[in-house]
Amino acid sequence: MGQLAIVIIPIYFAAALNSGAYTVEVLGSPLTGIMRSIGSLCFAFGSLFLILYFLRVGADISRLMLAIAFVISPVAITLGRKILGELIQKGAAGDFLAQVVITDDVHFSVPPTVKLLSAEAHGLRPDPQDPMMLHRLGSAIRNADRVVIACNPDSQRRWAMLLKGTNVRGEVIASEFENTGAIGIDQFLGRTTLVVSTGPLSLQKRLVKRAFDLALTIPILIAMLPVFLLIAIAIKLDSRGPVLFKQQRIGRGNCLFEMYKFRSMRNDLTDLRGDRSASRDDDRITRVGHFIRRTSLDELPQVLNVLLGSMSLVGPRPHALGSLAGDALFWEVDERYWHRHALKPGITGLAQVRGFRGATHRRSDLTQRLQSDLEYMAGWSIWRDAAILLSTIRVVIHSNAY
Repeated sequence: MGQLAIVIIPIYFAAALNSGAYTVEVLGSPLTGIMRSIGSLCFAFGSLFLILYFLRVGADISRLMLAIAFVISPVAITLGRKILGELIQKGAAGDFLAQVVITDDVHFSVPPTVKLLSAEAHGLRPDPQDPMMLHRLGSAIRNADRVVIACNPDSQRRWAMLLKGTNVRGEVIASEFENTGAIGIDQFLGRTTLVVSTGPLSLQKRLVKRAFDLALTIPILIAMLPVFLLIAIAIKLDSRGPVLFKQQRIGRGNCLFEMYKFRSMRNDLTDLRGDRSASRDDDRITRVGHFIRRTSLDELPQVLNVLLGSMSLVGPRPHALGSLAGDALFWEVDERYWHRHALKPGITGLAQVRGFRGATHRRSDLTQRLQSDLEYMAGWSIWRDAAILLSTIRVVIHSNAY
């Protein structure tokens, strides 16, 4: 029976995770969780019976023991989930989600289990032209599962636009669909809310993506240590200054983070805000810098960002605050720009493998990248990440990389 358990348990958990039997949502509905678990258990036993049939090893297994296991398992799962659910419910005081309410110039009362933030007190306002405010908003709701905005009607659309750039379920208390881009209706403390964002990836998908990142990043980091060392020595011999260049970039939830690169420019001429894009004959770039930029080796330290969790291997490329498309800041070109930050930024992405990289001399240069980023977010899968990583190999050396 121990060998059978080795087969059944992985199949059960894979099916249960896929069916959502262990999501936060089912904590509020124990019956739903139990039914999904039992359905997954039946699938696991069915898979086992098929395996035994095709391998023709059924004669070696006690049918009585198999029947007992088939009967006892759902009973054990039901009791276990009920007991665990009651313990969690008691510990969480009936509130399983981290909920945040932001009030903007209106009064709204919430129970003690809900975090209440005053927009005025925390320097928050629905202004897509202020990246530092967006950083404060992203930091304030970083660990939230659900964010509800209580505001005046004339501010609802602007708040809705900002929530679409966060990887959380965002809602605006309102009664009218117009101007908010609502995708559904819900209830919060007896008030109608318009659901304006859900985040492109569920918790389960984020865990899969994170596991994929770590499974590749750790071996890559170990294998590339000699290359890191050689590049570091070359940079130190070529010019004065640190080996690594750190620059604030816009990350998930529109929060700022420090992105690492190998320094490719003279230390006294580095551009911390990213106001000036590198050009083909840029006098700021060192001799070693020309080589590592041309071959994309300057991006290698970003595997440290992936390891630390501020970046992913695949995702929208992070931009500096001062980045320009033509003569306009990125977020001035298209108001959907902030939406691309609902996912972690990536070392590579769909836009990069399509050839959209390098300086953004025209507004269309940003629009092409933004469209690819939004397309990637809408159709994410782990297989697409793998395909983008493989496609990145052919664009590591690119005519627009200098």
